[in-house]
Formats: sequence, C-alpha cells, structure tokens
Amino acid sequence: MKLRNLLLIVVAALSLVSCKQDPSSLLPNISGKAGEIVVVASKGDWEAEPGSALRSVLAKDFPYLPQSEPHYTLFNVPQASFKQVFQLHRNIIIVKIDESVTENKLIAQENVWANPQTVISLQAKDVLSMMKLIEDNGTKMLNIFDQAERNRVIRNCKEFEVGGLKEKVAEVFGGSPYFPTGYSIKKTTDNFMWISHETNFTNQGVFIYKYPNDNNATLTCNSIIEKRNQVLMENVPGMTQNSYMTTSKAVVPGYNWVKVGKKEFAEVRGLWDVENDFMGGPFVSHSFYSKDKSEIITVECFVYAPKYDKRNYLRQVESIIYSFTWEDEWK
Repeated sequence: MKLRNLLLIVVAALSLVSCKQDPSSLLPNISGKAGEIVVVASKGDWEAEPGSALRSVLAKDFPYLPQSEPHYTLFNVPQASFKQVFQLHRNIIIVKIDESVTENKLIAQENVWANPQTVISLQAKDVLSMMKLIEDNGTKMLNIFDQAERNRVIRNCKEFEVGGLKEKVAEVFGGSPYFPTGYSIKKTTDNFMWISHETNFTNQGVFIYKYPNDNNATLTCNSIIEKRNQVLMENVPGMTQNSYMTTSKAVVPGYNWVKVGKKEFAEVRGLWDVENDFMGGPFVSHSFYSKDKSEIITVECFVYAPKYDKRNYLRQVESIIYSFTWEDEWK
C-alpha cells in the first residue's frame, strides 16, 4: 500500500507540473531567416492589388541604410501548399478574401504552429475591402512584426548572455543592455563605453555614454547629434591619422520620441562616416534621462559591413539597445 500511495503522489505531482507548463514550450522551434515573412494567398491575389498593397507596406525600403533593402522579404505560398514546412515559419500573413466574411478584420496571434511565432490573419469580403484593411493597418502590421523580431533577439541575448558584462556597464551607467556571446568591451572611460562584436568583415558596435543634464535640457535631434559628434571625435578614432567617427551629412537623421512599456527615449536614426577616411554605415541611438534626471544617457548601435546587406545586422544590434534595463529592475 505504501508503494502504491507513493506512486500516486508522484503521478499527481507530474500532472501538476504538466498542467502548469506553458503550452507554447511544447511547440517546435520556428524556421526561416530573420526578416522573412510568408504570405499565404492565392497566386492571383498575390500578383494583383492585395499583394501589391502588402509589398508597399512591408517590403518598402528599410529606413536609413546606405543601400536599398526591403523592410521585410516576402514569400508567397498558395493556400494549397501551406503545409507543415511553411507553418513553422517565424512570421506568417494569411490573406482570406471571401464573400462569406461578415467582418473585415485583422487578427494577430502568437505561437500558432511554432514558437516563438507571429501570425497575422487578414479577412475581407472582397478585393477592395482587403486593400483598405491593409492600408488602414500597415503601420500596425509593421510594428507587430518589428516587435516580434526584436523580442526573439532579446530572448537569445538573455539565454546566451556574456557573463558579467552588463554588471560592468551598470557600474558606470546604472543599467545596461543584455549582450550575447561574441560581444566584449573595446574601450571604457568614466563616462563612455564601447562594446562590440567583430568578425573579419563585419562590426556590430554599441556605444554608451552620459553627460550632465544642464538646465534640464530638452532632447532635440540637433542637441543629440551635436553631443554625439563631440563624444565620437574624442573616443572613436579611424584607421588613419586625424580620422574619427562622426554623423554623415549625406542624409538628415530621422528623429522620433518612442515609448515602449515604461521606457521613453528619443530615437535618432542616420548614417555615420569617418572624417578623413572612407568608412560608413547605419546607426541608431536612444537618448534618455537618468533616474534622478541629473544626466542624459545615450545607448547607440552601429554596423560596419561593407561586403554585406546591413538590414539584419542592424536589427540584431538595435534589438540589443532596446533591451537596456536599470540595474534595480533586473530579475
């Protein structure tokens, strides 16, 4: 009887654990490359107005890259071919145009067939309604997929984090992004740190710097760029004498005030180059106030990859700076 009771206790405990387990953890891992979206639609719809509307929203140029690259790479799969191999893709859009549809709507779901997966279903009664649905929800779809791609990178950063690195950053700045394997400190001072992941042909770098918040300064694009140029001239030399990283004057940087959860920051996107040299590439910076408002902190990323497309490299390192968290909020 004692053995039987023990077995019942073990079975009950295992059942309890099973009930509490996240169902998504039982799904297979996603497939596909970063920046790809599978569009499930008939060939006729893909080659006509609905497909054109989707491409104009999701495959438009990625902002502030030196060469033209699509925001997302789209692949059409007809409904009849949408089997398991495609159902495991990381990003999916399902287009349904049918007169039986009673309400034109967008439905966003996570982890339908794989994990971590994002699926958007678009349902409309006719072609014109579908085009309007896409037009009205273009920014929303971009934001959903951008956040999903970002979350995947951040999850990997935490899973494969470089031990002790964020603690060293937090000693200077009170918080830090999460850095995955391959990143290391290249330079550090009292108010500046340079952390990078370098290969023979690529460089994904992160700069973190701070400066006094004099007279409760407003974070304007001009003030951020002015301070950026000053800090980089002092800390990031080029390969030749009297050369240093700076903000390219070839394009006017883009500026937005962004709120993600509890975090708010001024985002600047643009191109960098090297004074008195011929290097360059894209950068993204996030500037915000320290917790006591006495300082301004900037966390920025850049990519140097002259032989390769830069979209995915930038997405990876941009996701890292999005992961910045104050030390007292670490779990």
